[in-house]
Amino acid sequence: MKKMKYIFLGTTFLISFCCALYVATLVFPDNPFSGTKPQTTLSEKVQDGDIIFQTSESKQCEAVRNATNSKFSHCGIIFFINDRKFVFEAVQPVKITLLDEWIKHGKENKYVVKRLKNAEKVLTASTLQKMKDYGQQFNGKEYDAYFEWADNRIYCSELVWKIYKTGAGIELCPLQELKDFNLKDERVQKILKERYGNDIPLTEKVVSPSNLADSNLLKTVIDTY
Repeated sequence: MKKMKYIFLGTTFLISFCCALYVATLVFPDNPFSGTKPQTTLSEKVQDGDIIFQTSESKQCEAVRNATNSKFSHCGIIFFINDRKFVFEAVQPVKITLLDEWIKHGKENKYVVKRLKNAEKVLTASTLQKMKDYGQQFNGKEYDAYFEWADNRIYCSELVWKIYKTGAGIELCPLQELKDFNLKDERVQKILKERYGNDIPLTEKVVSPSNLADSNLLKTVIDTY
C-alpha cells in the first residue's frame, strides 16, 4: 500500500513539474530550460555602415533589373544615428529612412545585407563619421533619373559608391559605362527613349546595385530571398 502511495505521489509530482515547465516555455520563451536559443533580431545582426539591397517595383527599377540582369534594383547604407537604425538612400529626394520602414518598401519585404569583409578594422568610429559627414551634402538632393556621374543629382548605387570612396577611401567595385549593360531589352529601351531621346550617353560612368552586390570586398550577412 505504501509503495502505491509513493508511486502516486511521484507520478503526480512529475506531471505537475512537466506542466509547469511547459507553461514556463510559453510565458518565458528565453527560459534556459526550453532547450531553444532566443532568435537574433535584424536590429542585432546589422552594423553601422552595412549595405542593404532590395527589389523595387517601379517601371524604372524593373528596367534597372533587366539592364543589369539582377534581382536588385535599389540599395542604401545602414547608418546608426542617435541609437536608431536608418537607411540613407537616394530616392526622391535623397533621405534617411527607418530601417524597418525601408524594408517594407521592397517586393515581398525581402532584402540582402552585405558588409565589408574587414569592416571591424576599416569601419572605425571616425571613418563612419566621415562617411556620414560626407553623405550629408547629398541629403535632400534630387534623385538622378538620368544616371549622370555629377553630384548635383544622385542615384542609389552612386550614393553608396561615393560615400565609401570619399568617406572610407574604398572603391567597392570598378565603374562601368552605360553601354556595358543590357540595353537591348524592350523595357530598357523604352526608359532610355523617355530619358534621352536619341542621344543616349553610352560612355557615361555608372554603377548599379548589382555591381555593388557582386563586389568581392563584401560578404553577405543576411539574405531573406
